[in-house]
Amino acid sequence: MLTNDVLAQWDRENFFHPSTHLAQHARGESASRIITGGKGVFIEDRDGNRLLDAFAGLYCVNVGYGRLEIAKAIAEQAKELAYYHAYVGHGTEASITLARMVLERAPKNMSKVYFGLGGSDANETNVKLVWYYNNILGRPEKKKIISRWRGYHGSGLVTGSLTGLKLFHDKFDLPLERILHTEAPYYYQRPDSAMSEADFVAHCVRALEELIEKEGADTIAAFIGEPVLGTGGIVPPPAGYWAAIQAVLKKHDILLIADEVVTGFGRLGTMFGSDHYGIAPDIITIAKGLTSAYAPLSGSIISQKVWKVLEQGTDENGPIGHGWTYSAHPIGAAAGIANLKLIDTLGLVQNAGETGAYLNQAMKEALGDHAHVGDVRGEGMLCAVEFIADRRGRTSFDPARKVGPAIAAALLKRRVIARAMPQGDIIGFAPPLCLSTSEADQIVDATAQAVKEVLG
Repeated sequence: MLTNDVLAQWDRENFFHPSTHLAQHARGESASRIITGGKGVFIEDRDGNRLLDAFAGLYCVNVGYGRLEIAKAIAEQAKELAYYHAYVGHGTEASITLARMVLERAPKNMSKVYFGLGGSDANETNVKLVWYYNNILGRPEKKKIISRWRGYHGSGLVTGSLTGLKLFHDKFDLPLERILHTEAPYYYQRPDSAMSEADFVAHCVRALEELIEKEGADTIAAFIGEPVLGTGGIVPPPAGYWAAIQAVLKKHDILLIADEVVTGFGRLGTMFGSDHYGIAPDIITIAKGLTSAYAPLSGSIISQKVWKVLEQGTDENGPIGHGWTYSAHPIGAAAGIANLKLIDTLGLVQNAGETGAYLNQAMKEALGDHAHVGDVRGEGMLCAVEFIADRRGRTSFDPARKVGPAIAAALLKRRVIARAMPQGDIIGFAPPLCLSTSEADQIVDATAQAVKEVLG
């Protein structure tokens, strides 16, 4: 192992890592893991370790590593035109083509695509557009956004506020005003174990309606939610949840933002999570799978309903005052075009559904009866295992034991990368959509061994 070389020293002395224990890393108490290559579902580090990346980076390398088709598209775009802005009607062949390709795959009520760089800035865009929308409609008080506890929507000021996880709020003076949170659709952690799924959906609906009544529907602009909770624990919603929630939003004229940064472009075995759950959003957030992270790019897909009001706003007030320097960056757009073509030609949406179901079933068979496994859940190419001290009482382990991180470390020893999720002892899996059944078996076998090592 190369633990004391100059590159590791530079890393500790110069590089500010996100979501990292800064002091421990700077002191050298945690290793610098420097990744040098990848192919398919595997990555390699500089010491020659070949690791099965069962989290696709951060849910994002959907087509897998080492796709030369995307690398070639990026290189050709860079040689032809590395950059031009998208302000005041400018575009490139790549950005225009990708917008059309996205809309061809999106739910049919969608109208336009605004491109940014990452999911956080896309959700910042979405909130600004929602506020603009209500100002144009003469509803200046209708500005609050309802999110869910355990939801993840970014790390900015507004988006970090939308995120319903303690880690992203503590000591950052978040959440900001105008951001509200309601019950997460987390059936395993329901308040009463006797509740059926239908009972729990009714409980979530009551909580939402009570919040709307307390705040006043005339003050609430939008509701934002991931089709499947991602960073909050990889939690699929209980049956009937999205239909019931949408009925409440429609009754109170509240816009729906579907955050599809994780679920967009195939991860659930459908092109979008909205297709999977019958969601009819007013705005869709996309990123990650849009380019499979080969280049930074995000998007806000705007419905016809919202777009017409935005047009009205510019007729009344002039050009819309929103933009990023790198909006619709042509290199990112070129990567997106090549990526979406690969998703189609390789049949990755179908594979995500089929191999994802195999992975989830195999994980349930391997660990579902373990004394300290409370829940094995997932949908498509998403899977999670939740660990518990006492199954009968759903009693959590003492957080100081760090059971989740210990199991993730034991998996890494077996050359499988999984993620210890925040706010609970939960191990998450979100492999590239090109995962094979034999590779799924490798993940399950390594997980079973890691659990046995840590919990017996």
